[in-house]
Amino acid sequence: MYYYNPYMCQYRYFPYRYFPNYPYDNSWSNTNRQQVVQGEATWTTGGQITKCGLPWSTNKFLTVAVGENSTYQCGDSLKVKNPVNGREIIVTVVDQVRGFPQNRINLHQKAFETLGANLNQGVIQVEIIPSPELEEEKWGKYLLELIQTAYPSFDVTDYNAVGKTEISPSQIKETYDFVLHQQQEEIKIRGNVIYNPQTDRVISFDLAEV
Repeated sequence: MYYYNPYMCQYRYFPYRYFPNYPYDNSWSNTNRQQVVQGEATWTTGGQITKCGLPWSTNKFLTVAVGENSTYQCGDSLKVKNPVNGREIIVTVVDQVRGFPQNRINLHQKAFETLGANLNQGVIQVEIIPSPELEEEKWGKYLLELIQTAYPSFDVTDYNAVGKTEISPSQIKETYDFVLHQQQEEIKIRGNVIYNPQTDRVISFDLAEV
């Protein structure tokens, strides 16, 4: 059985065992996962082994480790915001850390930098926004993966479910908007997917800048 070792994963600046104890809200649960959590983020270069079995390179290195007892699960998507500059990213949970409270996360170096943070800071204040709507709407995640492939030099920093329409008993259309960033450039992409709810197969999809 693998046990998480912060030294093996090359934690940078303020390894978790040196952090002070922060208050933990035991009332926080899956029933209110939509709430914004005020927390802190450190950064890491990752490691070869993760407790989730997912590589740090998942989601173009926009990845994160959370506490072992966190309600965030392996593979979940989280929206993380830097309140200082307003930058947001969508990260995937790929690892777990022993001793981390709910409001502390460890971002991959690329994700930390994408938030506009200086690596020398080591730790920054962040807002953690659970994103179950994308997890529950698998077609939104399907479009997200297509966009990441179609726009490899951009980071997806936000998304929004626009609508769901029943075209016929065998055709349902779902629409999502995505915000992408590359350095100082921002573009918005609207994605549509039409699928058969009976067979769970894609009939068609399209992506367009709006």
